[in-house]
Amino acid sequence: MTRFTSIAAGAVAALFLSVGTSYADDLVFMLTNNTSGTLERFYTSPVGVNNWEEDVFGDDVLEPGESMKITVADGRRVCKYDMRFEFTEESAFEDMEDTQDLCATGSYTIHQ
Repeated sequence: MTRFTSIAAGAVAALFLSVGTSYADDLVFMLTNNTSGTLERFYTSPVGVNNWEEDVFGDDVLEPGESMKITVADGRRVCKYDMRFEFTEESAFEDMEDTQDLCATGSYTIHQ
């Protein structure tokens, strides 16, 4: 019975370690809207991936001059993302040229 208890304790410890690791892979940064338009949708994709992930905002929007903490919980160990911003006035802006290391900077400001 002691051997079974040791194995079970090891399995529980491994489960907690793996759950903790998945949160460490989330990319967290501050996004600031320094434009005159309301940002309605925000899409990201790791550099080199040819399609956009789901809208990060969901039901939220980012008004001009506001900032929001963004969490990209895709489980990747990536710091460089392409970004697509869609505003209420049906305009869109894609930043695929000025790729920044979001892990190093911890923030991104939209200028238009």
